[in-house]
Amino acid sequence: MTRLAVLLLCLGAAACGRGEGVTPADDPAIAEDPVIARALHDPLMSDPDLASRNEANAAVGFPDSHALPVLRGSSEAAQAAREALRLELLAGGPIPELPDPREGEGGPALGPMAGPATLLAAAGAPEACAGALKEDFALAASLPGPAAIPPGAMVLQAGGSEARGCRVRIIRYRSPAPVEDLLQYHLTRASRAGLAARRFAAPEDIVLARSKAGEALAVHVRPAPHGLSGVTLVYRAP
Repeated sequence: MTRLAVLLLCLGAAACGRGEGVTPADDPAIAEDPVIARALHDPLMSDPDLASRNEANAAVGFPDSHALPVLRGSSEAAQAAREALRLELLAGGPIPELPDPREGEGGPALGPMAGPATLLAAAGAPEACAGALKEDFALAASLPGPAAIPPGAMVLQAGGSEARGCRVRIIRYRSPAPVEDLLQYHLTRASRAGLAARRFAAPEDIVLARSKAGEALAVHVRPAPHGLSGVTLVYRAP
């Protein structure tokens, strides 16, 4: 009998020949099966903050296994993350001050529900590149210098393409570091790589950086659940 069949049968007390008040932990068939137990105790069922994990309209999607614990922020975690970011940047020289946002809008918001066309356009990639995108967490481990993610970041989604004319990376991650420190981190790395980087505050905090060779970076930073910062990074190679 499949796990799904066992689950469906045992969810009804009568179907399993048990009385009311039986919990999943009382049934060995469920309690000993980690897949079924996880399905019954999925925090998405009880924590509305986790609704953002449903990114049905994301450029690249993947089934979330909930294998990683929910990362929660705190003032101590934020300070530790901030120090780790600054130490990494200081290894490359003095850290420039984060500039004030420029007037005007930096483009559409690149939040969790942004679609392929929006994400690709932010980095100047053709909309046709959407068909070449694939999900692959390994892409988050091979990012070039201007698109590197900070220490301690938890990658939620990674994808991209190596197709000609569509060499793109799309990374979504969360960090306990404050929003402004993450903006400063990405702006500094982009500037040191020779990209002309600018900061905008509308529609939300975003760093846009481009080079004459066509290299481009867009980093959108926003407050996320559990006291964290959520980041969407789109990079296009020259």
